[in-house]
Parts: sequence; structure tokens; C-alpha cells
Amino acid sequence: MSVQEAPTAAVSGDTRERILDVALDLFTEKGYDKTSLREIAEQLGFTKAALYYHFPGKKDILLALHYRLHAVLEASMEETGGLDSDPSRWVDIFDHLIDQMLTHRKLILMHDRNRASFEQLHHDLDHQNAHDDLEEQFRRVLRDVDVPLRDKVRLTCAQGVFIAGAVLAGEELADVPSDQLAGELRSAVRDVLAQPDG
Repeated sequence: MSVQEAPTAAVSGDTRERILDVALDLFTEKGYDKTSLREIAEQLGFTKAALYYHFPGKKDILLALHYRLHAVLEASMEETGGLDSDPSRWVDIFDHLIDQMLTHRKLILMHDRNRASFEQLHHDLDHQNAHDDLEEQFRRVLRDVDVPLRDKVRLTCAQGVFIAGAVLAGEELADVPSDQLAGELRSAVRDVLAQPDG
């Protein structure tokens, strides 16, 4: 590698991230279907041709944004060691997931507002369940015959709190500060996962 190559690669990576940041804003505000590549390019001061250098089409931008969200969840699972059949670990895992969700509120909101486009993307690419993602980890625990039914029900309800929190964080509760919302979501998860007396 020459001395010239590394800075060029870094600039290219930075440009790609800038494109994704602008697309994230536009897809959130206007929707994926109503946003054109021309609008993305104009926001950046680019030509469409310059945009094509980084992304062959708008669907490639959507896919890259999907991978951003997937990477957040994957990193969260790696940092916590992943979801397993041990209920004593579940509160800590959900705490971490809630932190990540609220750190990336805009990305989750964009995903929720463009649900149909993401479903079509999955269908076109046959991409669903291609990774051992968070959803698959939940399924694996629910299929585990050694996990008592009461724990499976509580885990499923805690997952519902997390998913509902993700939706509410972006839309209905968008004006609630992240730390306040995180506290309420953590409290709800703890209520759901509490072990019954006796």
C-alpha cells in the first residue's frame, strides 16, 4: 500500500458515511419511497454520478442503513455475551439493549417509518434470518425445553417492552429525554421479569 492510498480510502469511507447520514435524515423525514437519489446528492453538494460511485442505487443505501441497525444489535449481543437460557442475566441484557436503542433513536425511527420498504428489501434479497440475530436468539431460548414456561412468558413480555419502547421512542415519546425514557423502560422490564413469590 502506498502512502497515498490510506488517506484516499479514509476519505472514501467518510464520504460513504456522510451519504448514509443524509439518507437517514431524508428517509426518516420524507420516507424511502419519496426520497430520490438526486435529493440525497443535492444535500451533499454532489452530482448523482458521484453518489453512484459509492452506492449503485437507492436500495443499496437502504441496505447499508439496515446493516447499521443490525451492527448495533450485534455489537450489543457481543458485549453482553448474547441471550441464553439463564434468566438471571436477562435484566442486564435488556438494560444494554435499551441503552443502545435510545442511543440510536433516529436509526430505529427510520426503520419503523419505512417498514414496508425494509420488508420488500428482505424479500428481494432473501435476506431474512441470514444472521444469528437477536430475534433468533430469542427463538432459541423459547425452544429450549429446560426453560420453564413462566420464564418463557416473561422473556416474551420483556421483548415486547423493548420493541414497544423502540417504536414509542421514535414517535409518540420522541420529546421524552432518552435517560428518562430508559429509566421507565428498565423499570417495566424489571417488573415483567420479576420472579413470582413461591
